[in-house]
Amino acid sequence: MGSAYFYLEPLLVLMTLLRSHYKNPVVFALEYSLIPDSAFPTQLTETVAGYEFVLALAAGDASRICVAGDSAGGTLVLSLLLTLAQNQRKESMTPGYATLLSPWTTLKTELHQNTTSDFLTADALEKYGGQYAVNTENLSNPLVSPGCCTDLARWRKASPLNGMYITYGAEEVFAQEIRSFTKRLRKAGIGVSTQEEPGQIHAWVIASLFLEDSLKERTTGMRELVKAVVANIKPL
Repeated sequence: MGSAYFYLEPLLVLMTLLRSHYKNPVVFALEYSLIPDSAFPTQLTETVAGYEFVLALAAGDASRICVAGDSAGGTLVLSLLLTLAQNQRKESMTPGYATLLSPWTTLKTELHQNTTSDFLTADALEKYGGQYAVNTENLSNPLVSPGCCTDLARWRKASPLNGMYITYGAEEVFAQEIRSFTKRLRKAGIGVSTQEEPGQIHAWVIASLFLEDSLKERTTGMRELVKAVVANIKPL
């Protein structure tokens, strides 16, 4: 989920909510390398290593793991799933569930549309996406830009055991792209639950924790996320 320092408050909220359902939940936040200091495949390699570490903590029971990421973290989660699907040990390594918050599914696409509300812009995304991909060729590589994968069989193989939960803001730059991506996953037969929050911006679940007035408003997105996790990874 990006920087564990930036996400300290959201992670604490997440842990608090999880503890009301699970006896001993574990939240692992990956501090992956950032551009321009590092680029593909560094971040994906770190994500795979982080997942293998968590899998060891879970005593090899991947069905107890929910992978999660927002924005570029969502990119890495999807890249991780595609990478695991290529692995011969795929069945034993497939996570139980995935939650994606405003995922950046495709690094460069005309579906990125500026809005009057969102703080992200299509031009900035093109710049940062290019830095991560390193070269133009990589922009069409599904392990770099997962949304470029149109192979439905590949997505079926990559899907977590119980599917995915995807939430995003209706007013964010990624909205059209995410709608298109979720439609593709459903066409592949993958169970995908979505929440398109009216009037909200990119990474609204995280932003709300800092911007909304009441406790209820601040935690609405996180509570919905946890609700989806609990429904798909049953407490023991």
